[in-house]
Amino acid sequence: MSFFSFGQSAEIDVVLNDAETRKKAEHKTEDGKKDKYYLFYDGETVGGKVNVTLKTPGKRLEHQGIKIEFVGQIELYYDRGNHHEFVSLVKDLARPGEITQSQTFDFEFTHVEKPYESYTGQNVKLRYFLRATVIRRLNDISKEMDIVVHTLSTYPELNSSIKMEVGIEDCLHIEFEYNKSKYHLKDVIVGKIYFLLVRIKIKHMEIDIIKRETTGTGPSVYHENDTIAKYEIMDGAPVRGESIPIRLFLAGYDLTPTMRDINKKFLRYFKHWEITLWRKGDVVRKSMSHQAAIASQRFEGSAASESALDSQNCVKLCCNGIF
Repeated sequence: MSFFSFGQSAEIDVVLNDAETRKKAEHKTEDGKKDKYYLFYDGETVGGKVNVTLKTPGKRLEHQGIKIEFVGQIELYYDRGNHHEFVSLVKDLARPGEITQSQTFDFEFTHVEKPYESYTGQNVKLRYFLRATVIRRLNDISKEMDIVVHTLSTYPELNSSIKMEVGIEDCLHIEFEYNKSKYHLKDVIVGKIYFLLVRIKIKHMEIDIIKRETTGTGPSVYHENDTIAKYEIMDGAPVRGESIPIRLFLAGYDLTPTMRDINKKFLRYFKHWEITLWRKGDVVRKSMSHQAAIASQRFEGSAASESALDSQNCVKLCCNGIF
């Protein structure tokens, strides 16, 4: 609206060129709900049109310029006043002047670098959006449109198994083994648990998938643990020499890839048995081969500027027993 509700005003709409054919992906919003957004990958071009519709036809709209921005931004919830932009591109659509009728402006951001995956967590949000603005002396008119970015990886060359021994001296000795340490989001965790010594009564055993989110640096570090899944693997008392197979399907859970040192703003870390998750493309297209190569180089994490953001996943073995 214009000053004191006098003068001309307008509505802005952003429309993607391939809106009818582009795939959408579900993404969690800040209030915990899920919505669908247009899906993009690293290196893809983002183009479309900005429609400026005058509210009062025939009446002129004076402006100081019209522009559109493509922004990649990290917002820490405890520091909402400051937005950390790691991608900021601007296209000028019109020079200062006036509009006497509704107009449409074309735009294109070619082969845009989108280095990190979209993420909404407990204390942090990483988002990509387009923002169209009609610049005015007293109050700008603007419209934002969010998109979702997924990062794809290729199968890691080094993917060693996980083997560990845990227990209580002279009471319980357990050895466990998982077939690998890196899994894509629709993979299956396969493993076994061996009972080498059992001198206590175990009532229950389960595997938990836990996500830990760490935001900030130095004295302003916040840790949040979120249990994604609980999977019961035993109900009853095992005996010495017994082994229990593990087969945990990941596709049914709401998981995100492991992220390390995201623009030095957030990260994930675990003191338990950490596994690494990565996103596998459903169909590998020739045009995406270069993007997948770039994403695979970032698979083990990346570093950029100021402070730290990281997100990790782990599998934890829980035993409830009577001593």
